[in-house]
Amino acid sequence: MAQFGRALRSGRKGQRFKSALPDHSMKKQVHVYYTGRVQGVGFRFTVEEIAREMGISGWVKNLRDGRVELTAQAEDSSLKEFLEKINQSFSRYIQDAEIQWQPASEDFQDFRISF
Repeated sequence: MAQFGRALRSGRKGQRFKSALPDHSMKKQVHVYYTGRVQGVGFRFTVEEIAREMGISGWVKNLRDGRVELTAQAEDSSLKEFLEKINQSFSRYIQDAEIQWQPASEDFQDFRISF
């Protein structure tokens, strides 16, 4: 979904407008369900390692139905890089990823494996 700037102030001819453009450095949260052969292949431990190296906070856990659930929080660009690293590491195991982007909702202290 594209976001557009909006005028905050208008004035006489020749005056500049100030715009509130989206801040791509804002903290965001991503919630992902991974399907495929994502359990029993070191998925959670690798995700935790990548997250800690990148300063990403959140959690990852196995679900009873064979999927892996992930919630992560960081700056938008860091989260995109994080997801790309996961995909590169497990491209042969991930069949699908259901991704939901949302504003950061809580402060996670670190990244952990949840049970």
